[in-house]
Amino acid sequence: MTDVAIRCEGLAKQYRIGERESYKALRDVITDAFASPFHRFRSALRHSSNGAASKEEPYFWALDDVSFEIKSGEVVGIIGRNGAGKSTLLKILSRITEPTRGHADVWGRIGSLLEVGTGFHPELTGRDNIFLNGAILGMRRAEVARKFDQIVAFAEVEKFIDTPVKRYSSGMYVRLAFAVAAHMETEILLVDEVLAVGDAQFQKKCFEKFRQISTGGRAIVFVSHNMSAMRTVCQKGIVLDRGKVTEHGEINKVADRYLENMQPDLLSNEAETASFIVEEIYIGSEEGSVIKTFDDVKIRVKAKAKTDIVDPGLYVGLLSRDNQRITALDLKDFQTVPGITSGDSFELGFDISALPILPGSYELEVFLKDLGHHKIELVPGRVGFDVVESPVYGGRKIDSWYGQVGLRACGFAKVTSLINSDQ
Repeated sequence: MTDVAIRCEGLAKQYRIGERESYKALRDVITDAFASPFHRFRSALRHSSNGAASKEEPYFWALDDVSFEIKSGEVVGIIGRNGAGKSTLLKILSRITEPTRGHADVWGRIGSLLEVGTGFHPELTGRDNIFLNGAILGMRRAEVARKFDQIVAFAEVEKFIDTPVKRYSSGMYVRLAFAVAAHMETEILLVDEVLAVGDAQFQKKCFEKFRQISTGGRAIVFVSHNMSAMRTVCQKGIVLDRGKVTEHGEINKVADRYLENMQPDLLSNEAETASFIVEEIYIGSEEGSVIKTFDDVKIRVKAKAKTDIVDPGLYVGLLSRDNQRITALDLKDFQTVPGITSGDSFELGFDISALPILPGSYELEVFLKDLGHHKIELVPGRVGFDVVESPVYGGRKIDSWYGQVGLRACGFAKVTSLINSDQ
């Protein structure tokens, strides 16, 4: 018996821009099957009579020559920008849509969670939808009944299980949909970004369920933009870019390479203040291509003086994305910079030892100064940067539950034996 759960070879999917792919009834399928030879004949005539025009048809490839293999028990993350082809891939694996060429072989039944409420009928109750989903997956009613209490308890919707799901909030929808997909006895589970709708506590619960499922031999394909979640639950990663596989391998290496390529040009255009023209602002790790907690980090600001600067200075604030100031540095606390003549270029910055910021997205706020003329000038716009998840204390990776700052610490434990104390 093969241990392969999914194998894709030369998988490609072409769409016509502006054309909606409709879902068909059985009568439509029969009609199309009868009419397809005539459609192909007319299409061939059009191509032969107007070959040049056919090349200008507004088509694009959502997937193009995608090949990979996923084994039973593996949790694989699909990474990529919006429009990279991630959802199209899951729809092909789920048999929702057919590939234009190539093939995807799947061994076993598939449970999928691709959109909020996928497979749910809004007029039916939560109870009815659980049994409906089980039937769609080919499970007997007795099998579903055996799992029913576990599903409801996991989803935390006991009070609403006999309420039509059209009255559920999006969070309730996701909790029940994931619980059904995770507890049904399928060999493969496909999960799209839909888990982002759930709260942090529920996401943590789902990730723990992922681990349980994979140890039971089921394969999981997980699509998310959350690199921290990817690193936590996945063993391998696949990066899609414009429909092509660009990286495939161990999740941390794949995520690092992806984030490296995603690093923005920190200052794409010159920024200008009253006294300075700022040409570049840079923050980066001395250890590698991405910043990790406790990496040595350097910050550099390259600029040109528009006037004579008597007493140059630099202030940099590190802010969270919700505008909370985490920490800041002022160059004046470290050294005095000689005066700069109008028109001269200069570079100021900081070398930070073991940056203690935990994984997340952050921003730099930069001020250039001429203290001799009592000028403090904010550089327009903030510079964004990410700190990626890593094993901070040499063991398991830590997440947002730990806040925003990591602490250099040593553990301490002392046990006093009751037996010894009685002697």
